[in-house]
Amino acid sequence: MRKLVFFLGPAGAGKTTIAKALAKRSRAAIFDMDTLLRPAAVALMKLAGQDPEDRDSITYKTLCRDLGYRITMDAALENVALGSDAFVIGPFTKETESEEWLVNELEAIGASVADVAVKVVFVHLADQTSYYERIQERGSSLDDWKLTNWDEFSRTLIVRDIKWDIPASSVLYVDNSAPLTDDRITSVARFIYDDSELDVK
Repeated sequence: MRKLVFFLGPAGAGKTTIAKALAKRSRAAIFDMDTLLRPAAVALMKLAGQDPEDRDSITYKTLCRDLGYRITMDAALENVALGSDAFVIGPFTKETESEEWLVNELEAIGASVADVAVKVVFVHLADQTSYYERIQERGSSLDDWKLTNWDEFSRTLIVRDIKWDIPASSVLYVDNSAPLTDDRITSVARFIYDDSELDVK
């Protein structure tokens, strides 16, 4: 069965790293919201006279946030409709609070959880210090606001429940605090694919 796998979690948790490692093994198509939105976000923020590197202000969220998720999901769902597995990366904070969101997205391609295996890998770290160190180490200008406004931003670093109507067994929480190992990648792969599928991945 075709698969739609979401890699969710706060900034700095390592969701993109894990998704890319798994995509390299499985050859699934990967859709990273940050990558897909960035050219449009830079253009829109410049047109608005704002910092094109800003990813946290009210202006950014008003102009770009929903657009980013729409671009990402349209691209991912187009591939799922063709029978490809799609790995989708992003926080999806508002979307995971809605029971109807996933249903509506799949209905757009005439699908449902009956014919698309939806899995969620929620990647997180053990504590706020770990997040701060990871975000600081990656040295991205997109993180400047996060580090400068840490007290405000750190309130988003929580492990969230997924409100979608999928079995609890379809959601995996991964503590990525320790260095990423092949064993951990393999354990996530076994969550996504059954043994017969792993044999050919």
